[in-house]
This record gives sequence, C-alpha cells and structure tokens, in this order.
Amino acid sequence: MKKITILLALVAIAFSSFAQSAKEEVDLMQAAFGMEKKAIVANFITLDESQNEAFWTLYDEYEAERKENGKKRISLLEQYATQYNTMTAEQADAWTAEVIKLSNATDKLIVTYYKKIKKATNAIVATQFYQIEGYILTGIRMEVLEGIPFVQENK
Repeated sequence: MKKITILLALVAIAFSSFAQSAKEEVDLMQAAFGMEKKAIVANFITLDESQNEAFWTLYDEYEAERKENGKKRISLLEQYATQYNTMTAEQADAWTAEVIKLSNATDKLIVTYYKKIKKATNAIVATQFYQIEGYILTGIRMEVLEGIPFVQENK
C-alpha cells in the first residue's frame, strides 16, 4: 500500500501541471505510471504459473486501452483549465457530459477485462484485478478532484 500512496502522489504531481502538458510529456508520464502500476499489480495479484502468460497478455491489452482513456482525461483537464475562468453554462454542460462519458467508458473497460481475465484464469484473479484497478482509479479520481477548483457561475 505504501507504493500505491507514492504512485498516487506522482499522479497528483503530474496532474498539477496538466495545463502545460505536451503529447510527449503525457506519453512519458503514462509510461512511468504504467511501469510503476504494473509492479503494484504484480505484487497484488496471485497467479500460478499456468495463469501468468494469459493474465499479463490481457493486462497489457487493458493498459493500452486505459492509456487512451488517460489521454482523453488529460485533454479534458486541459480544457477545464483553459475555460475555468470564463466557462459558460453550455461549456460546463458539454465538459461534464464528456467527463461522464469517459468515466463510464473507463468503468466499462475494467468490467470487460474482468470478464476476459476471469475466463482466461479464474474468478479470484479477476476479482483481484477488479479490486486493484478500482482502488487505483478511485485514488486518481480523488487526486484530480482535489486538484481542480469548483467551477463558478460567471456573472
């Protein structure tokens, strides 16, 4: 759990400078985050030798898709930072609709890979995957929410 706290701190630092992120910086952040995250997942998930290859193949597929969602999340945060001081009701509505859509897509992705992992390994491994991904995602969401100010009505 100590590693997860460190990981979440790194994510918070990364998101604190989201308005300055370039594509290369985002790719670098995701690569660093992905390596550290994979080590955390490896420590948390209990695999026997027969499950190892199937799990990690599916996990790598999942991570590739998750990273695409992460890029969209960063783009939405950049948009929020740009519009925050002048955000209209229409912009707020459109931004929130995109955040909800992305959140649902991320949750659906975890469920999809839970099912794939369960089929390829067993329900215990799949549940461990679901739990650790949920834990990390919740931590990231909390860091992001704590790092951005509430939108204010412009008068």
